[in-house]
Amino acid sequence: MPGLPQRLPALCEVVVSLMEGPWRGERLETPAVSWSVGRPCARHVPGPPGARSPTERQSASFLGEASLPWYRGRGKSKAKPNGKKPAPEEKKLYLEPEYTQSRITDFEFKELVMLPREIDLNEWLASNTTTFFHHINLQYSTISEFCTGDSCQTMAVGNTQYYWYDERGKKTKCTAPQYVDFVMSSVQKLVTDEDVFPTKYGKEFPNSFESLVKKICRYLFHVLAHIYAAHFKETLALELHGHLNTLYTHFILFIREFNLVDSKEVTVMDDLTEVLCSGGGGAGGNGGSGGAQNHVKER
Repeated sequence: MPGLPQRLPALCEVVVSLMEGPWRGERLETPAVSWSVGRPCARHVPGPPGARSPTERQSASFLGEASLPWYRGRGKSKAKPNGKKPAPEEKKLYLEPEYTQSRITDFEFKELVMLPREIDLNEWLASNTTTFFHHINLQYSTISEFCTGDSCQTMAVGNTQYYWYDERGKKTKCTAPQYVDFVMSSVQKLVTDEDVFPTKYGKEFPNSFESLVKKICRYLFHVLAHIYAAHFKETLALELHGHLNTLYTHFILFIREFNLVDSKEVTVMDDLTEVLCSGGGGAGGNGGSGGAQNHVKER
């Protein structure tokens, strides 16, 4: 792969960071996501290694929908014109058994994502969401060199194309790296905002917190799906597919457990979800989200 020898030292640092991250340490007495934090309530999110540079940021509060263009973004199916028969679907490399079986742990993630006793639901959602953001950003950074405006001219997964919405609500078709930049810089600002993700004892979460977490998880899913759809070969060459599979499995089971992403939104990756989350991945169910416990609505 061009340029790979020169990048090995930096990539080695990323691999070490990933291996020391979410799945290496022993499980705590309280099943918290403790890869990068020592307790479930500690949510300091430093700029992750290899993080992409933020694009220009909104100066207004992120609590209002009008000042949060990414909050309204959504994917659109791209239909084939003139009713022509679509070309035969290309074989998906990430579905090959030799690669789907690659994990870095056999841990039962379905147990890990469950809300622990005596832990506030919003606190649990906040702790997990910030940690997933950190690791998905880190995973993307390993292939960001190959995700360019030329190689990824649209943010698309299969026949589904994702658009960005600017501050005026105008739909914008952008390249994949631009889209990921918008997502990561917006989420970074949110999770470090004390008014949205409070870390001080006694400070309340905003009323819009649940909807913000859902939007964050939705966009993080888009990034994961893009890595699989467009950059799995590079991930495979870097021997990081086991980390990607483990991260994807954990994330999917988390958003299922709390119904954070609509089932229609994740159908673009149903084939992979069924393989990774129905057996050895530690899930108890099929590719859909019908068996999830709706903790959010019950509260």
